[in-house]
Amino acid sequence: MIKKKKILIAGTFDIIHAGHIFFINEAAKLGDVYVIVSTDKNAERFKGQKPIVPENQRLEVVQGLKNVKVAKLGRPDNDTLRTVEEFNPDIILLGPDQKYDIDMLREGLFKKGLDHIIVKRLETYYDKYNLHSSRLIKKKIIDQSKK
Repeated sequence: MIKKKKILIAGTFDIIHAGHIFFINEAAKLGDVYVIVSTDKNAERFKGQKPIVPENQRLEVVQGLKNVKVAKLGRPDNDTLRTVEEFNPDIILLGPDQKYDIDMLREGLFKKGLDHIIVKRLETYYDKYNLHSSRLIKKKIIDQSKK
């Protein structure tokens, strides 16, 4: 039996939408999907605001999604590379709009002796629907509540 590759993805997954499902399904085409769900603190650091949905609830939702083998909350110290080390994936797949520098990530992996891990970025941005991001969904809710 051929062992499936371990694919690691990460994100906030604040308000689950079709783009998240697309990302997970694309990762699943490469192997078993392991997910790091961002802590509230880390999400706020990257996005400038806290997520709407608390971290433990977001984690539970992601754990229940089809094609997710394992989901885990990011580390409280936000040491992403230590989390990567714990999962020891074959591939890290970044989303097309994730603000993570691939070269910096590869350099960090190299320094930790994890340079066997392939880092890729999903090229396809899923925008089939108008509400293809949590940000757009939140904006629509705010706009409608003002009416």
